[in-house]
Amino acid sequence: MLIQIILFIFLGIFSGTISGLIPGIHINLVAVFLVSLSTNLFYSTNPIYFVIFITALAITHTFLDFVPSIFLGAPDSDTELSVLPGHEMLKNGNGYQAIYFSVVGGLIGIFLLLIFSFPLILIIPKIYNLIKNLIPYILILTCLFTIFSGKNKFKSFFVFLLAGILGWCVLNLGLKEPLLPMLTGLFGASTLIMSIKSKTKIPEQNCKEKIKTKFFKPALASFLISPLSIFLPALGSGQLAMIANQISKSDRGEFLFLQGCINVLAMGFSFLALYTISKTRTGASVAIREFVNIPTTKTFFLILFVIFISGICAFFLSLFFAKIFARTIEKINYSKLSVCTLIFLTILVFIFSGISGILILIISTFTGIYSIQLNVKRTNLMGCLLIPTIILYLS
Repeated sequence: MLIQIILFIFLGIFSGTISGLIPGIHINLVAVFLVSLSTNLFYSTNPIYFVIFITALAITHTFLDFVPSIFLGAPDSDTELSVLPGHEMLKNGNGYQAIYFSVVGGLIGIFLLLIFSFPLILIIPKIYNLIKNLIPYILILTCLFTIFSGKNKFKSFFVFLLAGILGWCVLNLGLKEPLLPMLTGLFGASTLIMSIKSKTKIPEQNCKEKIKTKFFKPALASFLISPLSIFLPALGSGQLAMIANQISKSDRGEFLFLQGCINVLAMGFSFLALYTISKTRTGASVAIREFVNIPTTKTFFLILFVIFISGICAFFLSLFFAKIFARTIEKINYSKLSVCTLIFLTILVFIFSGISGILILIISTFTGIYSIQLNVKRTNLMGCLLIPTIILYLS
């Protein structure tokens, strides 16, 4: 059985590497595809092997996902905020460092998860019902901090409100995969179009790993805020990163570290939520429930082992591919690359969300461009998720 476990771990790592490097692909899409595929083709396989495969794939994807997000400006719903500081660092010749900050955060997230999973197993069931009542007010405070931390508070409020209205409308359309066109437009397509318009040229990239940033505060903020994902399915990594950033007040490198740490913790905590309170929080945890229902203690410890192995491998794979991207991207016409990426994302939106998704993509893209031209913090665009979440819990 050990040979099969190792085999499925490395199959998951390989698959997560491929899916992570494809622009705009979210782990939830991959998980749904795997469940449907396994039901039809691999129903006789031991379900534990699928749990191992999905866990390794999800963790690896979470690491590798930063590479297209930063180098191509094509985020998914877990890395949309990384585009902002990451793309700025890329234009300054520090794209590799941006990836390095992100995956170091992810690696720290792995160790935090392994260390604190055991006490959290005892704590989570006791505070599950208590924490729900406080979340809307935490989110409202987060929104106020986000809006009033900018220089132009009125413009920030307007963009936040505009994005919130857009998000509320899109999420209530009953559209398949509504986040794909909305977040692609707000954070990805708008960035790409502005790069094309300004004829952005990517300078020679520095591939040296230099760390001059202190990571204690963002690591602490990540750990304090990430457990909220256990109790509230509506809180994604983007919203958690915004809340955590209000605590740590991070610069670009620290924020990328924070985002990487939160992404890994949120994924790991989704497995913890399934084990402790029988709730699913990510597509990967939904897929695991399809195979084994609620994991046993033995299965959960196996999941933690797989997270550790795949996380270490994904860390080095991310740096390997980041170095390839960094050495190649300066030789490519970035405007043409942006056009190709934009076309690919549009096709992807059409495949998963249809004509309605294309319309949402267009509206969201114009909203993102408008926010850039107003020169306000683009984190205000996270109102597209925060406002609907607040409305959901208050109602």
